Amino acid sequence: MRYKNIVQGIFLARPNRFIAHVEIDGQKQVVHVKNTGRCKELLIPGAVVYLEGSNDPKRKTAWDLVAVEKGRRLINMDSQAPNCAFGEWVQAGKFLPDITLVRPETKFGDSRFDFYMETAGKRHFIEVKGVTLEENGVVRFPDAPTQRGVKHLEELIRAHQQGYESWVCFVIQMADAVRFEPNDVTHPAFGEALRQAAQAGVHILALECRVAPDSLEISRSVPVSL
Repeated sequence: MRYKNIVQGIFLARPNRFIAHVEIDGQKQVVHVKNTGRCKELLIPGAVVYLEGSNDPKRKTAWDLVAVEKGRRLINMDSQAPNCAFGEWVQAGKFLPDITLVRPETKFGDSRFDFYMETAGKRHFIEVKGVTLEENGVVRFPDAPTQRGVKHLEELIRAHQQGYESWVCFVIQMADAVRFEPNDVTHPAFGEALRQAAQAGVHILALECRVAPDSLEISRSVPVSL
């Protein structure tokens, strides 16, 4: 996926989950943060960030914060980007062969999964999770407790029990990951639910991305350690 009208800025502060103060061309601007997660290890004062300009005159903010430099890493932190990148990866034929139907945002039980797909003789539910938390090359999810994430895993187990192929795909919004693992420190219940899902037959996939200030593209799978 690609962005337009990208500019560089310096992160100053984040008053709440939805906005940040960023210096752009020497001027302090209020910008929209496209990720409501904590991202405390990413959005630190002085960090170099990348923003996409909006052409909508009705918006209160003219910029969306989409990526940040963390040391030598460039990390995309747009929470909508993983679904877009995964959708493009699917359309390019790199996920499953012989897909006959792709439908986004499809309900099953009490949950709405990111994708429903059909292949020859099989039906699939896929939930996509974006990953921005990294330490020494190890990437983890979640960066904050997520009861919704646990519920998704429980529903994927039920879908599998009813004859669907169930998938949870962690899209790693950076390059050079060593492995993926659940964040048992921040939310042990999610890690336990992920292990139960894997034991029940849910497919666990971690996908690394090539990241540029103006683009995000899935490049390869990385090992999953449970």
